[in-house]
Amino acid sequence: MKMLALMKYGDLAASTRQRLHQYGAILAQHQIEIIPSYLLSNDYLKRLFSGKGKPAIAVISSYISRLILLLRKEDIDLLWIQYESFPYLPSLFELLAFLAKKPVILDYDDAIFHQYDLNANPLVRRALGGKLQAVMRRASLCTCGNAYLKEYADRFCARTEVVPTVVDTSVYTPRHRTRQPTKPITIGWIGSASTWVYVEPLLPMLRRLATELDAVIHVVGASERNSMDPRVVFTDWSEAREVALIQDMDIGIMPLPDEPWARGKCGYKLIQYMACGLPVVASPVGANATIVADGEHGYLASSEAEWELAIRRLVGNPQLREDMGRLGRRKVEREYSLGVHGPRLAALVRDIADRAAAG
Repeated sequence: MKMLALMKYGDLAASTRQRLHQYGAILAQHQIEIIPSYLLSNDYLKRLFSGKGKPAIAVISSYISRLILLLRKEDIDLLWIQYESFPYLPSLFELLAFLAKKPVILDYDDAIFHQYDLNANPLVRRALGGKLQAVMRRASLCTCGNAYLKEYADRFCARTEVVPTVVDTSVYTPRHRTRQPTKPITIGWIGSASTWVYVEPLLPMLRRLATELDAVIHVVGASERNSMDPRVVFTDWSEAREVALIQDMDIGIMPLPDEPWARGKCGYKLIQYMACGLPVVASPVGANATIVADGEHGYLASSEAEWELAIRRLVGNPQLREDMGRLGRRKVEREYSLGVHGPRLAALVRDIADRAAAG
């Protein structure tokens, strides 16, 4: 079986790796071949990450290439679309995906619909506010990273499933070494420049606690370098070092504002932390409140005072950190692992294709 996968970005993008590529081997075991097609390449992402802007010619060329791909009607059995085929174009372009008369699976791990229906520009809201609804109505399946996304898709798509963003628990493992008692506690965060804004409001409090409690704030992937505080350490993200960087942390954090876009977040960094045996502190927004049982795997904190109390408890109690980390690891193994959801996703894909073939 051949599945053409229309992805927004190349594999430098976390969502491409997490929502598609990591399933490649398991899907292949079920005779499902992934044929990936990226709208925007890794070169585009590198320019974007380096602050060089969005090259208009490259974007236009990418849209034309995707248009040709869909008009060519590839010899496939099924089409997988991440988010949408043509960002910021009307739904008419999205419907080109159905020309080949093959079943379509839509995948969402972000509230991408809110970039249209809640856009600050009234023209965008009017023209594109419902563009994804037309595609959902025709899709055979919508896979959604959390319940908030599924709730939206349920309004339009006949079949929806929550497929969380997961980790390979044979790769993400707790550190197996004795912690040096004199080493400061590391409060860690991993993400990107776009999500770093969620941490910044808490940074003054975190800096104060780091000084008071002899801790270090380790920030991975924020593209930030303006720290004059030796207790706040910034590190570039690296796929090769990602797991090791998390394993070197003692507490993982994930603050989020309670707003529509953030409710679509799927809590991936929490799953990464917990898979590595870390206790966590998170805002009870979106998938966070499902992933973390308050007081069991860490703490859910709604206010700055609650954040401070949670961090103080964890920094001051090594046994509590160990116990919560162990329980968090078990939950990831049961509910957020590639070993659990890989075969499940393969079965969903196979079922959609088989139903279409049967007519």
